[in-house]
Amino acid sequence: MKKKFLLFFNNLSFRKKIGTICTLISLVPMLLFGTVSYGQISSQMVRREENNLNETLQQTAASIDYRLNAYMDALNMVLWNETVKTALVKTYETNYDLYMFYKYNIDSLFLAVRSLNTDIDTVTIYTDAKLNPHGNSVMPLDSARDMPWYDRALQTTLPFYQVSDDGSTLYLTGQMYYRYDAPVSVVCLSIDMDSLSASSQKLVQGNYRFLLTDENGETVYETSSFPEDPFYPALTVQELENGGIPSLYIDAHCPLNEGTWTAWLYRPSDEVLKTFRHFQITALFLAVMCISASFLAAGFLSRIVSQPLERLSENIQLVEQGRYEIISESTPRKDEVGRLQNAFGDMVKQLDHMINEVLLAQIRQQKYELRILQAQINPHFLYNSLSLINVQAIMAGQSGISQLSQLLSTFYRTMLNKGKNMTTIRDELENTRAYVSIQQIMHSYSFDVTYDIDERALPFSVLNLIIQPLAENAILHGLDHRRAPGKGMLTVTCRLDGDDILFQVIDNGCGMSEEDCRQILTTDSRGYGVKNVHKRIQLYYGEAYGLRYRSTPGSGTCALLRLKKCSEEQENMLSGRSV
Repeated sequence: MKKKFLLFFNNLSFRKKIGTICTLISLVPMLLFGTVSYGQISSQMVRREENNLNETLQQTAASIDYRLNAYMDALNMVLWNETVKTALVKTYETNYDLYMFYKYNIDSLFLAVRSLNTDIDTVTIYTDAKLNPHGNSVMPLDSARDMPWYDRALQTTLPFYQVSDDGSTLYLTGQMYYRYDAPVSVVCLSIDMDSLSASSQKLVQGNYRFLLTDENGETVYETSSFPEDPFYPALTVQELENGGIPSLYIDAHCPLNEGTWTAWLYRPSDEVLKTFRHFQITALFLAVMCISASFLAAGFLSRIVSQPLERLSENIQLVEQGRYEIISESTPRKDEVGRLQNAFGDMVKQLDHMINEVLLAQIRQQKYELRILQAQINPHFLYNSLSLINVQAIMAGQSGISQLSQLLSTFYRTMLNKGKNMTTIRDELENTRAYVSIQQIMHSYSFDVTYDIDERALPFSVLNLIIQPLAENAILHGLDHRRAPGKGMLTVTCRLDGDDILFQVIDNGCGMSEEDCRQILTTDSRGYGVKNVHKRIQLYYGEAYGLRYRSTPGSGTCALLRLKKCSEEQENMLSGRSV
């Protein structure tokens, strides 16, 4: 994976590399700083909220604990009132005496208790003594059988709290203690839960949940301002006690009622971070601005650094394509890149000058060699001799000799071309036809020849003496060594291909190997061979033109010659280059 990444990075352009590096250098520290800062601030806010929850819950628990102790004191005022205890086991002779007991002992005591604790709704004594009921103050014990505290109150003399089934009322119940056998009397205080939890209701604002649980883990009281959203599920008492609180909550708890109860308070952590949203939006805006600025700066810097190198790379590619005439002006830059540009421009100018000098020298040498070859023949002496032979042959009735002399005259006239380097395709093919016809006579017509010529190509100008050497090579090295039965066949074709002219000289001779096909264009020959044709064409037309051979041993050979179509103006230009 690391190697693939390095390979991908190395293959990027220089501008992209600089831009990527600059962007990473600017973004990585910023992102790292932003991430660490966000994490630190978030954790600090969560810790601060945990402290706030603990302090608030401690205050609320202290308030509730104070009220519970006040309720317990009120209960003890009744349970340990000796007058009441004695009066409950006393036998009254008249109802008047009982009424006076209720009025001056029970009613006055209960009034005092309720006056001191306004949260207490009712104070009731449930007894199985033989007493008449007195409103809600004194009632038979059997009437309390349906109360949730009834069974427990008969089993213990210790006061305890019990919540009603609907959770709206808190009962504080205690049984009167006697040192002797006496009727069972239970004192019950009923308290409105909303009054008890008034402080917690003020606390629970902004998606809080507050719970009171007893020693058995049962919920004594619960209030909540959570929205009806499945994203905020209510936690069970077991989850709270086992510490399995999800990370989306912040919680606090503390004991109260002498450790028999526990107060729980928790809220979504997302609520805590709402106050952090403004900072988040501001930080996000600044981050976007910084990232945009870093991208712009990286792009500007990479363009400044890489632009001269890109121009230098483009110039190098042009030189690779053989275009040495590129414009490479001197740059005023004095840094390493500027010095490199100037040195490369000077080098290209020198290289272009040297190549032109070598090219002109080779052209002059090729023309000089061709002129030497042409000069070996005295045109006037040759033409006069051939004309004389033709006349003598006609007078003697030797048509074959007359034909041969005429072919030789045509061949040398088109070959010498009055000393010109350029000729038309029409004259070049006439020279080739004359030569091939002479060879047919010399070979007793052992091979045939066919011509497939596109008439549209005849007026175009080409270099002189480029097709005849190919026909000569096909006859001498192909058809003369043919071993297959039947006559040999030489085919000469010419056709237009866009801006190019294609010649093919095909024989069905002995053929040659692929190695011989490669060497035929590089091996020197005694005469004016195909290597010289190939070099002349490339010198005049460029590296994209020239000869190419295809051959199959025992089947034959095809010489493919590609030239550039040349008008009269181009002909004059090429002729001027040969001077």
